[in-house]
This record gives sequence, C-alpha cells and structure tokens, in this order.
Amino acid sequence: MSLELNINAEIKTAMLGKKEADLRALRAIKAAILLAKTAEGSSGELTEADEAKLLQKLAKQRKDSLEIFRQQNREDLAVKEEEELVVIERFLPKPLTEEELRAAIAEIITTTGASSPADMGKVMGAATKQLAGKADGKVISALVKELLNK
Repeated sequence: MSLELNINAEIKTAMLGKKEADLRALRAIKAAILLAKTAEGSSGELTEADEAKLLQKLAKQRKDSLEIFRQQNREDLAVKEEEELVVIERFLPKPLTEEELRAAIAEIITTTGASSPADMGKVMGAATKQLAGKADGKVISALVKELLNK
C-alpha cells in the first residue's frame, strides 16, 4: 500500500478515535505528500525513496523544533512536537543498527577506493544515496570520518 493511501486510512482511524495528536501529524504528512506531488517538475507520483526522504524531512523538522522549544522552556509546544514525531516515525523505514551501518559504510569505502580523510566527499556521496532513509546524515558522516581516519 502506498504511503498516501496508508495515511488516508490512518486519518480516518484517528478521526474516529478522536486522537488529536495523531490527526495533526497525519494531516501534516498528507499536506507534504500533496505538495511534493504537485511541485513543479514532479511526475505526480512519489517513489518509495521520495516518500522516505519526505518523512525524514518532517521528522527532522520536529526534532529541531523540539530542541528549540526545550531550550526556551516551552514544554507545552515541545509536547506537541514530540507527539507528532512519534506518529511520523511510525511510517519511517526501520533504521539500521550501528553494526549494520558500520559494515555498509566499510563496504562503500572499499568500493569507492577511498583511503584517507581527503576522500570523504566521495564516500559521503555514495553513502547518502545508498543509505537514504535508513540512517541519519550526521551519524553517517561521523562513522565515515572514523573509518577513514583508521
């Protein structure tokens, strides 16, 4: 089932269950999907990779807002962001464990022929494409640095 159909079904369920936080997050996802489908230059359909990227973007926005609200002692707003983040994360693909991620990056390093920290750009380009939706960019970057500095 496509993400859009899944979200529409979840919206109906949230409405019937009167789950306000779920409904808020689901509507945000639906709006993002509609914007992506109608954006200039788009084909009108989203691939699974596009859907994962879109969900990651929404999750990152919530995490950033959550951090800012906590710094400013706005717990009322932080709670809303956290509730929405939990709902968005239900639809994200399962992230890789650190061991799986480390193995995948090591494989990418050998495939690209990287040998020093100067080759980080080459490795990061391949890693972000291959691991899109499965790991956070900051974590990927940190592991690439660590493995190239060995």
